[in-house]
Amino acid sequence: MLNFKMIKTVYIYTYGCQMNVHDSEKMLGILSENGYRTAEKPEEADLIIFNTCAIREKAEQKFFSQLGRTKLLKKKRQDLKIAVAGCVAQDAKDNIIKKAPFVDFVLGPQNIHLISDLVSEKNTRTSFEENPDIAYKEYITKRDSSIKAWVSIMYGCNNFCSYCIVPYTRGREISRPSNRILSEIRQLHENGYKEVTLLGQNVNSYMSDIDFTGLLRKIDLININRVRFVTSHPRDLSDDLIRAISELKSVCEHLHLPIQSGSDRILDLMNRGYSYSEYIEKINMLRELMPGIAITSDIITGFPGETDEDYMLTVKALEEIEFDGIFAFKFSPRKGTKAFGMSKHLPDNVKTERLNHILKIQEDITYKKNKMIERTIQEILVEGHSETDKNMLVGRTRTNKIVTIPDLQENVGSFVKAKIQTARRHSLYGINIHSGRILN
Repeated sequence: MLNFKMIKTVYIYTYGCQMNVHDSEKMLGILSENGYRTAEKPEEADLIIFNTCAIREKAEQKFFSQLGRTKLLKKKRQDLKIAVAGCVAQDAKDNIIKKAPFVDFVLGPQNIHLISDLVSEKNTRTSFEENPDIAYKEYITKRDSSIKAWVSIMYGCNNFCSYCIVPYTRGREISRPSNRILSEIRQLHENGYKEVTLLGQNVNSYMSDIDFTGLLRKIDLININRVRFVTSHPRDLSDDLIRAISELKSVCEHLHLPIQSGSDRILDLMNRGYSYSEYIEKINMLRELMPGIAITSDIITGFPGETDEDYMLTVKALEEIEFDGIFAFKFSPRKGTKAFGMSKHLPDNVKTERLNHILKIQEDITYKKNKMIERTIQEILVEGHSETDKNMLVGRTRTNKIVTIPDLQENVGSFVKAKIQTARRHSLYGINIHSGRILN
C-alpha cells in the first residue's frame, strides 16, 4: 500500500519577544530540511512545538494552559510529538518533565538546533546546556516575511537586572562574528529584502572584532533600505553610537530605549546602571541630532518597595520625555531573580491601578505625537493588506509608525510616499502620492 503521508507537518506556538519569533523561524528552517511543512492548525500537525517565554508570569501561565489542552490531542493521537523550547523550557525543565510526561522533547534557547534529533527519532529528550558555539552556528531559516528579516547578532545577557530571568535562561552574552552577520545581510539584500532588524538582549554591548557602532557602519555600506535594532540598554548607548544612528542612511529614525522607572531609587534596586538624569541626557542628544526621531520605551509598575513618590517620578518622566509609545507591565516576580526575594512586594490591585494610569497617560501622549504627523509626507514600506479592510494596505514609516493607505495596486515590499491625513491613537491613515499628484 502506498504511503500518501510522506511529508509531515509542524505547528509552532510562539510566545514572547522578537528573539523567540526568530528562533521559531530557525526551527522551521531546520525542520523543513527534515521533510516538514507548516500546519495551518495544531490539530493537523504531526509535531507541535511550544516556543516559550518566561519573562512574566502571565506568559508562562498562558503556555501551561495551552499545553494542558494539547494533552487531549496526544490522547487521541499517540504518534503526535510535542516539544517545549524557549525560556520556560530552560527555567522550569524539571516541572515540565514531572507534570507533563506526555511531552517528548524539552530544550533550552541555546539548543534549538537539536530539534532535528526529535524528528530523526533519536533518544535525546532534553538539552539545556549553555552552548558557546551558538554564535558560530548557521541556521537555515524559514522566514515569515519576504521583505523584513530578523538577524541575530548576539545571544544571552550579562546585565542581571534584578527583575529579569533572561541571563538565567539564555546564558551569558556571546556575539556573532561580524563577517557572518554581514554575509547574512548581504544575502538578504540580494534576495530582495528591504529591512533587517538586528536582535540581541542588549545590542549596544555587541563586541566581536568590532563594536556595535562599527557593525552599523559596515551594514550601512550594504545599502539595504532600512536597518532597525532591538533592544538597546541606556547604560551602553554611547555618544559615538548616537552620532552613528544620526549619520547612517540605512538606520531608521526610531529607537526603543527601556527606561523602566523614573525613580533613581527604583532604578538602583533594579540594577539598571543609570540614573534618570543620565537617561534624559541621552534622549536630549538623540533629539538634538535627529529632531524627528521616534523613541519608545518599557516601563514596569509596582516594583518591590515602589512608593507613591517613586511612582509619581515615573509619571513625571512620561510627561517630560513624551515617548511615541511604551510597553508597560506590572512587576512579575520570577523565582531565581534578586527581586523575587525582596521585601515590600506590592498588592496586585496597586500594581494594576498604577499600570492603568500609566497606560492612559501614554495613550494621550501617543495620540498627540501622531497628530503632529498629520499633513506630512512619509515614506511607507508596504507590508500587506489590512486585516480589517482588504481594500487598504498597511505599512510602516521609518519611525516605525503603522500607516494604512488605499490599495492602488501597490506591490508588497514597495516604498510609497503617502500624505498623512488622519492620526489615530495607534496608527495613521494616509493617501498615496504619485508623481506629485494625490490620488483619492
